[in-house]
Amino acid sequence: MTIVKKAFMSIVGAGALAQLLLAAAPVAAEEYSIKDGVLKRPTGYREWIYVGTPVTPNDMNNGKAAFPEHHNVYIDPKSWSHWKDTGKFREGTILIKELVSVGSKAAVSGQGYFQGEFIGLEATIKSKKHFPNEPGNWAYYSFSTKDHKTLAATAKPFPTASCNSCHLASASDDFVFTQYYPVLSAGKAKGESAAGGHDSDLNNSYVEPKGN
Repeated sequence: MTIVKKAFMSIVGAGALAQLLLAAAPVAAEEYSIKDGVLKRPTGYREWIYVGTPVTPNDMNNGKAAFPEHHNVYIDPKSWSHWKDTGKFREGTILIKELVSVGSKAAVSGQGYFQGEFIGLEATIKSKKHFPNEPGNWAYYSFSTKDHKTLAATAKPFPTASCNSCHLASASDDFVFTQYYPVLSAGKAKGESAAGGHDSDLNNSYVEPKGN
């Protein structure tokens, strides 16, 4: 083998090794930034995995619903991948809750609770690094302002008692209300099938209402 050929093969080998090392490198930073407990408002979350939209309207709660708006909930892609593979929320999981007002209550399809306008933003993060003393290592944040007209650039975590006690008592999985999010509950540790469209059997308890 000539010297030139040996040199060429060395370059090719080095390039291939570099590509392998890059592929094996861990994914960089998490989808959020926390400094001294203060969370910088996350961005780009509408391109994450959407898991559901619960709503507890005032009309059904004597005008005193604790959360009368729609909550559009997203989970970061890395944590979704871990959830569907293991059925657990990984260290670094972030769930975003975007608050949307109840808009119209009538549409061409019938009456209901339809989404109106964006009015707030909240986040939930699981991190033993940042919250070693919080139950389940979860912390809860809100960027919403009192008048619901703007969002704060940063937020401090809520006191433990204001959120964790309810989540501990009623949430199905590790302080998360997965029972209200079929994307999470049905996708738990289901691997590829969690992405949707892979299974013909929906495996539900639904009963078709009888006609009047």
